[in-house]
Amino acid sequence: MNMQVQPMLEPPAPKALSDMRLPMVMMRDILLKTMFRANASTATDIAKQIALPLVVAQELIDVAREQKLLEATGTLHAGSGNEMGFQLSDAGKARAQDALAQSEYYGAMPIPLAVYSEQVKRQSIRNIQMSRQRLLDAMGHLILPDNLLGQLGPAVGSGRSILMYGPPGNGKSSISNGIRDALGDTIFVPHAIEYAGQVITVYDPIVHTAVKEEASDPNTLRLKKRHDPRYIRCTRPTVITGGELKLDMLDLVYNPTARTYQAPLQLKSTGGVFIVDDLGRQEESPQSLINRWIVPLEESKDILALQSGEKFEVPFDTLVIFSTNFHPNNIFDKAALRRIFYKIKIDGPNQKDFLKIFSLVAKKKGMPLDERALIHLLRVKYPEIDNVYANYQPIFLIDQMLSICAFEGIPPQMTPELIDRAWANLFVEESEIEN
Repeated sequence: MNMQVQPMLEPPAPKALSDMRLPMVMMRDILLKTMFRANASTATDIAKQIALPLVVAQELIDVAREQKLLEATGTLHAGSGNEMGFQLSDAGKARAQDALAQSEYYGAMPIPLAVYSEQVKRQSIRNIQMSRQRLLDAMGHLILPDNLLGQLGPAVGSGRSILMYGPPGNGKSSISNGIRDALGDTIFVPHAIEYAGQVITVYDPIVHTAVKEEASDPNTLRLKKRHDPRYIRCTRPTVITGGELKLDMLDLVYNPTARTYQAPLQLKSTGGVFIVDDLGRQEESPQSLINRWIVPLEESKDILALQSGEKFEVPFDTLVIFSTNFHPNNIFDKAALRRIFYKIKIDGPNQKDFLKIFSLVAKKKGMPLDERALIHLLRVKYPEIDNVYANYQPIFLIDQMLSICAFEGIPPQMTPELIDRAWANLFVEESEIEN
C-alpha cells in the first residue's frame, strides 16, 4: 500500500532519574518489587525488567544500595561479559513485601500522566494526512458508491467522530475495518501511566499489536531502542465493541486484590479507532451512551475517577465510529446528534453495484454465473421486495446454492430453481428482521 505517513516523533528516553518525574519512593519500591518477583540480579537484567536505560537503572540501584536495601553479591557471568550481581538485603525484602501489600504492580516503570499527554499530542490521530488514494487503497476490495469516499475521507482525516447509519447488511462494519486499515502507521503505547501515585496499566496485547523493532547496529554503541523503553511501538489500536458495551466498561477498572488500575477501553484506543458497532443493541440506551461521550467528543479529554472518588483528566485522542441500523432521529435527541461531527448514511447498492458484488463473490466461491438465473433473480425475485438490494445478499444467496448443490450431489451451479430455493431462506430472514 502506497501511503505517505508523517514521521513519528519518538518519546525521548530519560537520561537520568531526575528526568523521570516520578516519586523517588515509587521508583525505588517498583525496583525492589521487581527484583523480588522477577528474580533479576544484574543491572542489565534489572534495566530490562523495569524498562529503563541501563544508566538510569544503575542510578536507581545505587539509591537503593545507599539505603541498605540492596547489596552487591560479587561479579557474575552475564551474557558476553562479567557484571556485578545484586540482591535484596533483609531490609530490602521486608520493604518489597510491604510495597507489594500496597500494590502488586512491578516491572516497567510507569509514565507520568503529564508526560504521556505530551506524547499523545506528538502522535495524535489528527496528525494523519488522509488522502483519497490512501482510503481507496484500504477499501479497494469493497464495492462502494462513488460519493461515499468523498464523505468518509474528510471524516477520517478529522480524527473526530462518525455516525454511520442505514439498513443492515450493507457493509458498515467492513467500512469501519477499512478505516482502521487506512491509518496504517505506528504509535507508542506505554506499559503503564501514573497519576497521584497510582499506576494504571495501558498496554494490552489483546488490543495492541506490537511491531518488531529494528535491530541494533553491531558497529555502534547506540542502544537498541532509541525511544523511551517504557513504551511499546504498536500499530494504531482498534477497539471494537458491540451489544456487550456497558457504561462501566468506560471507567477505570480497579483490581482490589492487586490494588492496581487498568485503563478503560477508550484510553487503550488512544491514537486509534474506537468502534461502537450495532448501536441500539446494548443494554444502555444510545442516548445514555452518547451522553457519556459528550465531554470527550467536544473537548478531546476524558474524565476518569479513582477509587477514592478523585477525578482527573486524561487525553482523548480517538476516532470514534458509531454504527447503527436504526435511524438516528429514533435513538438520539438533536443535542446528541449535534455532538457527532459526521453523519454518513450507508445505503444498499444499486443494481449495477449489486451485480458487481454478485460476480466477485461467485468467482471467489467457484460458482459459475448463469444468465437465465440472474435474469430470474432480477426480474422475478427482487420485485417481490421492491428491488431493495443489500451488500450481504450475494454471498448469502451463493452460499445457499452451494449448500444445496453439495446436498444434492451435483456440481456447483446456478439455476432459476436454485435461486428460488435460496431466496426462500433469504426472505424468511428479512421477515424476521422486520418483525
